[in-house]
Amino acid sequence: MKLYIAEKPSLGRAIAAALPKPHQKQDGYIKVGSGDIVTWCIGHILEQAEPEAYDPDFKKWQLNHLPISPDQWKLIPKRNTRKQFTAVKNLIKKADTIIHCGDPDREGQLLVDEVINHVGVKSDVKQGVQRCLISDLNTPAVKKSLSTLKPNSDFYTLSISALARSRADWLYGINMTRAYTLQGQKVGYQGVVSVGRVQTPLLGLVVRRDIEIENFTPVDYYEVLAHVVPGTQTTFTAKWKPSEACAPYCDSDGRVLNKALAENVVGRIKLQPATVMSVERKAKKQLPPLPYNLSSLQIDAAKRFGLSAKVVLDTCQSLYENHKLITYPRSDNRYLPAAHFRQAPNVISAIAQTADLKKECNGVDTNLKSRAWNDGKVGAHHAIIPTSMRGKGAVSRVEKQVYTLIATQYLIQFYSSWEYVDGMVELDIAGGLFVTKARHTTIKGWKQLMNTLAANQDIRDNLPNVVKGEVLLCERGSLQEKETTSPAPFTDASLLAAMTGISRYVTNPDVKKVLKETDGLGTEATRANIIELLFNRQFLERKGKQIRSTAIGRGLIESLPESMTLPDMTAQWESTLDKISLKEQNYNDFMAPLQKTLLDLVGYARCNLPIGLKGLKKNKPNRYKSKSKSAKSVYKKSKK
Repeated sequence: MKLYIAEKPSLGRAIAAALPKPHQKQDGYIKVGSGDIVTWCIGHILEQAEPEAYDPDFKKWQLNHLPISPDQWKLIPKRNTRKQFTAVKNLIKKADTIIHCGDPDREGQLLVDEVINHVGVKSDVKQGVQRCLISDLNTPAVKKSLSTLKPNSDFYTLSISALARSRADWLYGINMTRAYTLQGQKVGYQGVVSVGRVQTPLLGLVVRRDIEIENFTPVDYYEVLAHVVPGTQTTFTAKWKPSEACAPYCDSDGRVLNKALAENVVGRIKLQPATVMSVERKAKKQLPPLPYNLSSLQIDAAKRFGLSAKVVLDTCQSLYENHKLITYPRSDNRYLPAAHFRQAPNVISAIAQTADLKKECNGVDTNLKSRAWNDGKVGAHHAIIPTSMRGKGAVSRVEKQVYTLIATQYLIQFYSSWEYVDGMVELDIAGGLFVTKARHTTIKGWKQLMNTLAANQDIRDNLPNVVKGEVLLCERGSLQEKETTSPAPFTDASLLAAMTGISRYVTNPDVKKVLKETDGLGTEATRANIIELLFNRQFLERKGKQIRSTAIGRGLIESLPESMTLPDMTAQWESTLDKISLKEQNYNDFMAPLQKTLLDLVGYARCNLPIGLKGLKKNKPNRYKSKSKSAKSVYKKSKK
């Protein structure tokens, strides 16, 4: 018997639909016409055992138990999916051939592998396990994936990488959460102090931004504009660029802080000749932006519609699993396989019938092939795009918004580049340098599909028609008084952007380089849940569209060693995990240094009380009822 193991029921049903009929639906599986069987997990149906599974004494939280570090790791079936685990286990034992159909990512690889390994199979069956990568749940796409199976052993290191991450997150979360919860009780804080490898540096990012905003002192600065008359043409303005001699009166960004200096320039340039020193016009073009991965979609959805990362992820899952309108959504990739290019007419036709984009669909040129189709840059999964499925059932308002974003980003690939001219004129007025700039669109190209064209242009559409050496008249000068502004509080969009571009917030050049080469802080699949976790733990709160740290969140960050609140450790983790998946390092290269780090961090926690949490309490709706229940909640929901 051939057994297909999917990651979740929706994928199992899609696989069965692509296999011979008739189908017999059984409890936890589907038997198809060939006699083969399709079954499924429900996400991770196994989980790391609680500490008390290794030693009953660990059920009671005590500092002298820490660090807890198992010698032999234990997995146990999740309580709410135990029945499905039993069904899968029984089928695995009967199977002659197993096809691994987990989602095409690191976690998808691990969650089926760990079930197969936990149940145990004969060596010949295990060696013969095949891998099926499915990113589109529509039947033709599934059939194609089923016809191109690969040896599961090719993905072994991907599974080891995910396993190392899972165990490391358990070790870090269990030990640090217990340590700071126990120490928090000594200063009067009641409740679990959740600490995680990703959630805590993310909280630190918000806390530091909030403190920077609170400590910000605005500074006045001044700009001088020259109002220039070019013969019979309309007057234009040019901004003064202070010389090096003015540096003592400017800040590090070149802004003039001395009002008297600016006023002096205003007076000096009135009715003075304005000599054109240079005229520059550069024709430029911008290629269409790539299709979405999950983070870029979440960022745009937050900007356009104010949707949280979790709402976007859940909406995508519905569009993928229930409506089959988009491809696999938890993707970190923005490229497409070259073979997908041939499917474009069908996908565009589906978009025209599903979204309010008929005009946009009619304007495509399917002879154009953007840089998105690149086999060399496609990993285990590809960019999120619409499928060839026509929308039939009703979709919600949010589903329509998210689908339209994905569809528009796909259609853009069949539009020409945006072409424009960037111009600049430099003037000498009374010995001072004045500059005016302009951007003029010559071909809208893909920009015509966007609502942001105006936002991407400067104030002037056209450069004044002047030539080098021409002498104009500065009619007058004007002074603009301005004030420096504090950094903006984080929003859903900017916090996600910070997580994906976390290297911007790191000063250590080595760590910055590592973070640039990895996914940033968290992964595509985990970022939304990590942000929501910080809200659930009452470490973050919303104030309108702003995301701000609470007193509890700030108190926690103030109580931890700085190394735990920065993304540097995550950078090192991700670097090693990537190398494991690429066979450049092994499991022990990752776990051994972690054990030493845990010893050091537990030692610090023992010697330092979290004074920042003194006198703080959580709101009643989220107050934990018992320590054991709180522990389970922390371990299961905040592994990161």
